[in-house]
Formats: sequence, C-alpha cells, structure tokens
Amino acid sequence: MDVANERTPSAWEERIAADPTHSTWYVERFRKLAAQGEDIVGEARLIDAMLGRGSRVLDAGCGPGRIGGYLHTAGHTVVGVDVDPVLVEAAIIDHPGPTWLVGDLAELDLATDFDAIVCAGNVMTFLAPSTRTAVLSGFANHLAPTGRAVIGFGANRGYDFPDFLTDAESAGLTPDLLLSTWDLRPFTDEADFLVAILSRAH
Repeated sequence: MDVANERTPSAWEERIAADPTHSTWYVERFRKLAAQGEDIVGEARLIDAMLGRGSRVLDAGCGPGRIGGYLHTAGHTVVGVDVDPVLVEAAIIDHPGPTWLVGDLAELDLATDFDAIVCAGNVMTFLAPSTRTAVLSGFANHLAPTGRAVIGFGANRGYDFPDFLTDAESAGLTPDLLLSTWDLRPFTDEADFLVAILSRAH
C-alpha cells in the first residue's frame, strides 16, 4: 500500500496541479516587489524583535525565502521548509545561508527545536484541512521550552479564526497574544486578519 498516495493534497498542491506555472509566477512576483523597493519582510521584523541574536528559527511554509532570508541576514540560524520544490529552489538561489528543505509540514521531523516558528503568507489556509492539527502539533513539538510560534493568515479563506484557535489548543499551543496585523495592531472580532503568537502549553 502506498501511503503517500493516500495523503490529501493541500490547496497549494491543487493550485499547482491546475496551473503548473503558478509557483514560478509567485517567485517572480516577490522578486519584482523586492526590486521595486517594496517592503516584503514585515513579518520577519516582528519575529526579529522577539528574539535575541543567534536564535533558531523555523520558517514554516517558507516559499521563496523572503522571511527566512531576512532573519538569516539579521544573525539568526534559519531552517525553511516548504512542500513546493520550485519555491525552495528560489529560496536557495535568492537567499543563501539558511537551510532550505522540501517537505510536508504535516510530517515535520527535524533534529532540533526552535526559539521561534514563523508561519506566514496564509500557509495555514493552504493546508489540507485534515492535516491542520498535525501541522500545529509538529510546531508544538519543535518549539524550545520558551519558544513561540507566530502564525498569520486572512479571514474568509476556509479556516475560521475560532476553529484555528481550538485546533492550536488541542495541538498543545496556548495563545499569548492575538494581533490583527504584522505591525502589532490589536485583534478584534471585526479583524480580517489574525496574527497569533503561541507558546507551548505547560
């Protein structure tokens, strides 16, 4: 029995299957924004502000490396994981230094723990719903005792905020702070975006 073939594809994988050029478009989009001087690392600045120099960071769903690349330049030890090999190849080319890996976040098994895990870019909403709790449990298992996971995604993308927070709790993660933007605006019931800062339940 081929268990790998039984895995439910993520929304990202379904998008790539429907349009094989999407990954390349995504890479070029962020390269163009960076070349135009746009701010594409706001998430990374929040993470950097939470950490001492030389911290261990997991960029979960790293895409083409914009967040992990910035954090590496800021002096942190970064591992980035993404299911899309095209995006990981772009990360290796554009942001040398971190360890970039092709992998499924639902099967995360790294031989280290992290002071911070960042999961940005609506990654949580691209996961197969059946794997969400496994991904969050993997985050909890890879956090250092005082580490924190920071997860951000938008509303109306198929993963309601209350459901996410319930899943996080069941995975062993406790909310420390909820924000509505990466620039630290407080979360409200009307917010259309959530940035959750979570720690391991003790």
